Amino acid sequence: MPLHEKKVIAVLPAYNAERTLKATYDDIPQDWVDEILLVDDCSRDRTVELSRELGITTVVHQKNRGYGGNQKTCYRTSMDKMGGEIMVMVHPDHQYDPKIIPELVKPLLRGEADAVFGSRMLGGRPIEGGMPKWKYFANLFLTMVENATFYVYLSEYHSGFRAYSKRFLDTVNFEANSDNFVFDTEIIAQAVAKKLKIIEVPIQTRYFDEASQVGFMRGVRYGLSILKTMFYYKLHKKGIYTHRIYRDRVQT
Repeated sequence: MPLHEKKVIAVLPAYNAERTLKATYDDIPQDWVDEILLVDDCSRDRTVELSRELGITTVVHQKNRGYGGNQKTCYRTSMDKMGGEIMVMVHPDHQYDPKIIPELVKPLLRGEADAVFGSRMLGGRPIEGGMPKWKYFANLFLTMVENATFYVYLSEYHSGFRAYSKRFLDTVNFEANSDNFVFDTEIIAQAVAKKLKIIEVPIQTRYFDEASQVGFMRGVRYGLSILKTMFYYKLHKKGIYTHRIYRDRVQT
């Protein structure tokens, strides 16, 4: 029997996750998750077949939409078609430990926050866990810039292990966000603009060959896109220019 009143859905944005999907699935605490949704972004391996063999609700993109585009399908499907009230994003590359899901869900059930993020910095020793040093120091720098821009304090902005309430996702216009990795920063910017509450819990991560990792040059482009997001946030707050991500969703 579930240990909660609200429907919790684990959403798995997947791309070529065949080798790690089963391990991720096995570690998801079934008594804390009502359903699991996997959205496949045109994988070239057996991710879709394995997902269906495991009994996971599976949605397949007909063309690759990117990491952000995958999340859009995850959240819209889980809320509109599955009745999700709390959505926990779990990367199926097994880099994050799904056993921590209860710690992300509990504050949302208690109404203490609108979103809960896992933080590798609070979890301690990310370099010992295998995080490349360049990524660690880039993370620290970008987090410093983001805290100074938003006037809030988070220990990390770039973790992919997150839980959102339906209220959070209904409040922000996440469909207007990028289809790329900067989606994760844009949705935070939207939350800060809407004065939604985000809290963090400590997590640890695993770095290994099968885990999805962003290379150096791709990381540089990602960092520049984050700085661009900070720039647009400042323009929005000063009333100079409202970027599309801060405009309300058009109701149809």
